[in-house]
Amino acid sequence: MLPTECSGHGPDLVMLHGWGMHSAIWGECAGRLARRFRVTLVDLPGHGRSRSCAAMESLASLVEAIAEVAPPRAIWLGWSLGGLAALRAALDLPQRLAGLVLVATNASFVQRPGWPWAQSEAVLEGFADELARDHRGVLRRFVALQVRGSDAERQQLHILRERLFLYETPDSGMLEAGLRLLKQSDLRAELPRVARPVLQVAGERDRLVPVEAAIRQAALLPGGALEVLTGAGHAPFLSHPDRFCEVVEAFIDERISSG
Repeated sequence: MLPTECSGHGPDLVMLHGWGMHSAIWGECAGRLARRFRVTLVDLPGHGRSRSCAAMESLASLVEAIAEVAPPRAIWLGWSLGGLAALRAALDLPQRLAGLVLVATNASFVQRPGWPWAQSEAVLEGFADELARDHRGVLRRFVALQVRGSDAERQQLHILRERLFLYETPDSGMLEAGLRLLKQSDLRAELPRVARPVLQVAGERDRLVPVEAAIRQAALLPGGALEVLTGAGHAPFLSHPDRFCEVVEAFIDERISSG
């Protein structure tokens, strides 16, 4: 079972972090959202307090592992890789989800024909090649890329680096498995099948997931809404925590709780 941490009262909100990170990355945003919701923070396989990596074999197995610890009929809020897992869950287990919040999430994280709004395959392969030699260094460089160009870049970088190694460093095998999921997954053709309300939160200056990807996805999602945070990068909940929480709360109030 994946480690979880629960707080607050109200509608269930599951928060899923991104590649190489852990649940403590949500910090003050989780605390604020717990005033309105029952928040469940999850450490993905091999991340943070989770030592098991088996469920990283496929996106479907990752979703199954999360579903074991997630409350039924919860809103799943996922960042980057966590958002990809939330999107897969909405397609495979729609009865388990009340809605989705996708933060800096791309249905295809690598460029493909007709989809240039992503990273080149060479970028992810470069990270994978370096993992065996210096996986702590790869994580540091990846963290720096997440905040580049955003407001309060230095402050965000300090927070990310401080929290990055709060727990035992993820092993290189787990990190490689996560990169494979990002590289292989392509959910674009399935977006029209998502039958739950969806909010996408995108950073205007995101260097990893271009804002154009979120705009294109919003057009494909039947129940999709989009909020672009001006001045934000790949981690808008760090650079703009107040606005981020306001947007999430408003979406749940208007599109889920009222429904």
